[in-house]
Amino acid sequence: MHRLEGALRSYAWGSRTAIAELRGLPVPTAHPEAELWLGAHPADPARVVTDEGERSLLDLVRTEPERQLGRRSVDTFGERLPFLLKLLAAEEPLSLQAHPSAEQAREGFARENELGIPLGSSIRNYKDDSHKPELVVALSRFDALAGFRDPKRTVELLDAIAVPELQPYAGLIAGQPDSDGLRALFTTWITLPQPVLSALMPRVLDGCVEYLSGAKDGDFVAEVRTALELSEVYPGDAGVLAALLLNRVTLEPGQALYLDAGNLHAYLHGMAVEIMANSDNVLRGGLTPKHVDVPELLRVLDFDSVDIPVLEAEELPGSAERMYVSPAPEFCLTRIDLASNGAVEHRFRTEGPQILLCTAGSVQVACGSERLDVEQGSAVWIAAEDPDVSVTATSDRVQLFNARVGAPIA
Repeated sequence: MHRLEGALRSYAWGSRTAIAELRGLPVPTAHPEAELWLGAHPADPARVVTDEGERSLLDLVRTEPERQLGRRSVDTFGERLPFLLKLLAAEEPLSLQAHPSAEQAREGFARENELGIPLGSSIRNYKDDSHKPELVVALSRFDALAGFRDPKRTVELLDAIAVPELQPYAGLIAGQPDSDGLRALFTTWITLPQPVLSALMPRVLDGCVEYLSGAKDGDFVAEVRTALELSEVYPGDAGVLAALLLNRVTLEPGQALYLDAGNLHAYLHGMAVEIMANSDNVLRGGLTPKHVDVPELLRVLDFDSVDIPVLEAEELPGSAERMYVSPAPEFCLTRIDLASNGAVEHRFRTEGPQILLCTAGSVQVACGSERLDVEQGSAVWIAAEDPDVSVTATSDRVQLFNARVGAPIA
């Protein structure tokens, strides 16, 4: 096993305090810290700390794939770590986005390669050939938009805002309250000419303000308030209208969301642990100054309305470990809570590559004859060839996350 140093990513929506405070570093930071990548993605791999110095985890995996990943993972996913673990801190909303399916990612990546679009190009949609199912677990109160709301409820929301200029658009789903109606309305809004959008948005925002002033306990307070908040960060952006079509979700610490291919979503605010297939493919739909490819986005979006379930970690019998169950074969994420007045030790079987991330307290990690003291905000890489691992709490309260390959591996 090795201590793992993550790759810090700075984006405008990040926080100058959240990640640094978790890692015990001075705040505020010089630049917004948005994500800490703990994995082996070619764009920004983490680094393992060895006796000889630091080494890229990507390089280590490529050099010793079977020793690091294990034969079963290599047979299933090839000579690459199949998951990417992140710390995420959103001070401002992320872009409205969706991820492609595995088939769409392979086709899109090959197509853009054939067109000769450089991987670093700002108009590139596909950075790799993988899909990107993802699971996000809240470390703080965490707000998000996720998936299209039932169209009938959206008609009620648009009626509640009571903006006459919205009624022709509302008619697109009032007369066809299904996925086709949602597709028609979303496509219309995201392709509105800027002069039309600029004239419509102030009326919509006025309607939102009026709704809040007269319905402080109304059914759509959170949705309307979110639209107003988004408009302050992204004035005149069609994504503000699109946000009115989506489920508004709030996670409390420890709760999670699983997002599959085609799910339109945006993380709004909060800190979380995120795990995904090892991909960086994003199709944006607004709330961003970055490239928005509307035809490609429409190709990958799933317009079926869904209620996105809030996931709780499920207890594993006789264990301090709790699992966030998802259908993704690339990853499995569990949470381990240890306390001085309860369970103080936990053991892991090493059946493939694992990353331990400590988000509260401190532990000692034992692997064979090796010992590592791990503080809050630190991570450990455990190779498939390593002996079984145990962790022992060295503070009153400990929270760990264990990222590994999804089971069973075929």
